[in-house]
This record gives sequence, structure tokens and C-alpha cells, in this order.
Amino acid sequence: MLKTEIGFTAGDIYNLLKEKGPLTLKEIINLIKAEQAISVMAVGWLAREDKIEFFQEGKKKLIKLKG
Repeated sequence: MLKTEIGFTAGDIYNLLKEKGPLTLKEIINLIKAEQAISVMAVGWLAREDKIEFFQEGKKKLIKLKG
């Protein structure tokens, strides 16, 4: 059950990044309104699937879709 929740949250994060562009982890967590631990695991899921990339802009650490 937990794996399913993480997978659905990963989909929500993917769609959010597609719609809004690069965001911080904190912004992602606030916008999708999922539990923090689930959100972090979902970001890891997307990273493992090579769907997202991480970069730094000034002091901000951002996440964006690859491509």
C-alpha cells in the first residue's frame, strides 16, 4: 500500500513540475499537500527513474523535469 501511495505522489509531483517548472522540495511538499516523508520518497522515485534533475540557483536547490 505504501509503495502505491509513493507512486501516486510521484505522479502528482511530475505533473506539478510539468505545470509550474522548477521548484524547491519545500514548495513541492506544500503544493501537493502530501506527507513530507512520502513526498521525499516520491522525489527519490522520480530521480531513480531519471525523470528529474537537481540544480542550484543562488542559494536555492531546485528540482526540474529532465529534458
